Amino acid sequence: MSCPRQSLGRRRVLAAGTGLVTGAFLPLAGASRATAAAPAYTNPVIWQDFADIDVIRVGATYYASASTMHYSPGAPLLRSYDLVNWEIAGHSVPVLDFGAKYDLNGARGYVRGIWASSLAYRPSNRTFYWLGQIDFARTYIYTATTVEGPWSRLTTISTPYYDAGLLVDTDDTLYVAYGNTTISVAQLSRDGRTQVRTQQVFTTPSSVGTLEGSRFYKINGQYYIFLTRPANGQYILKSSSGPFGPYTMRQVLLDLRGPIPGGGVPHQGGLVQTQNGAWYYMAFVDAYPGGRMPALAPVTWTPDGWPVVQLVNGAWGTSYPSPDVPTPPRQVTPMVGVDTFDGTTLKPRWEWNHNPDNSKWSVNNGLTLRTATVTNDLYWARNTLTHRIQGPTSTATALLDFSAMRDGDRAGLALLRDSSAWIGVKRDGGATRVVMVNGLTMDGNWNTTGTGTEVASAPVSGGRIWLRASADIRPGAARPGTFSYSTDGTNFIRLGPSFSMGNDWRFFMGYRFALFNHATQALGGAVRIPRFELSTP
Repeated sequence: MSCPRQSLGRRRVLAAGTGLVTGAFLPLAGASRATAAAPAYTNPVIWQDFADIDVIRVGATYYASASTMHYSPGAPLLRSYDLVNWEIAGHSVPVLDFGAKYDLNGARGYVRGIWASSLAYRPSNRTFYWLGQIDFARTYIYTATTVEGPWSRLTTISTPYYDAGLLVDTDDTLYVAYGNTTISVAQLSRDGRTQVRTQQVFTTPSSVGTLEGSRFYKINGQYYIFLTRPANGQYILKSSSGPFGPYTMRQVLLDLRGPIPGGGVPHQGGLVQTQNGAWYYMAFVDAYPGGRMPALAPVTWTPDGWPVVQLVNGAWGTSYPSPDVPTPPRQVTPMVGVDTFDGTTLKPRWEWNHNPDNSKWSVNNGLTLRTATVTNDLYWARNTLTHRIQGPTSTATALLDFSAMRDGDRAGLALLRDSSAWIGVKRDGGATRVVMVNGLTMDGNWNTTGTGTEVASAPVSGGRIWLRASADIRPGAARPGTFSYSTDGTNFIRLGPSFSMGNDWRFFMGYRFALFNHATQALGGAVRIPRFELSTP
């Protein structure tokens, strides 16, 4: 994952010339016939924002981890039985306890936190490991015996393993590949708590530019470090002499046409082998304003041990024959649908904007959000709860009980990013209105530059209202978001103009739907959300 601060950062790579493609690309033989005759899947396999994917298989189950930056809990864990249909199972990082800025306490952690990280499974102790560096300062390792958790911190290592890939070797030794342009390998102690040694193993040629996003593998006795050139290429290093090299490099793809119209080149991500021995590459596609979407393609290997992505008509296919895997034991939980907030915990589809104040929210057959911050700036408001947008278009509808709001409170449903808008309820001077607000903005240093302008409103009475936000996240251009409300849950009234969702990549995370409640005068108010629905056309 690239950082705008780096001299060889993503902006320069995006603007640079790309040269010649040197890797071997083969058309998927008989692709059209095979796709027509056999069950097929369509890319992206997940049209939600899950970037910097690391993917593994444990027995008959596939798992993946992704970046979440400032959202909490962090590092979501996805589960699949066929590499195509995925559910969110949990999070590796329960709370971002890396400093007060992740609590929105005097500072903010936007575009920091959980960057590209690594997920691995260690058979010797039947334990999952998550490893990631935070703020270029140090590395954290969390472990659990099931992906649902509980996850706990195993250790903190002073070396920041940037964009790391964790390898559990066949002799149970733990190695980490990491770095930007200069690639290093570290060996960890047997218990995984400390660094035994670290060594530079590769320097990226200037003709290639930047390489990062390490994934570390041992395949048929060879060591591989799978690396991305942000945001348009993928390379791989191979060593026959052990994890510390020497390594030779080969290009895997460059400027490859992707499967999402208007989107970018599939890159980063990881390799995984099915139970039947077939290999697949799960990458992500830059597809703003929605974010970075996972796409899947089959991989073959040359006789001398190099991976080749199988293409369709010279591009990453929009469709391939489905992986040949055993029948899944059950259907995965859909990423869209209704949540009535049953039980006493949030489902893993939800992530807070920074860490929440846990004394100010509860779940019990409905979500209650008590005001946690006095501010006129949504970007400073604690306990804003977010949900990924389903592409290419989807609609979020929330039932809001605002009867316990107090004067000065603001509660509603937002399209949240560095440029935001919302529909919601304002209570001022004892009067209640439903309003549409846009013009919430941040600059390139993620400081607030606009707290919003009310552009439409209507009086409301009673204590309940349905709020709706619809989002078009097809990439390639700024796309519209629209807002509406209903007093009966059936007839919706459009409120305000279309909101143009920006498609710049620098915030990294895509737009999200967000539920919020904050005060502008004093704490004490609350709202209740009995029902939230994410639906697609």
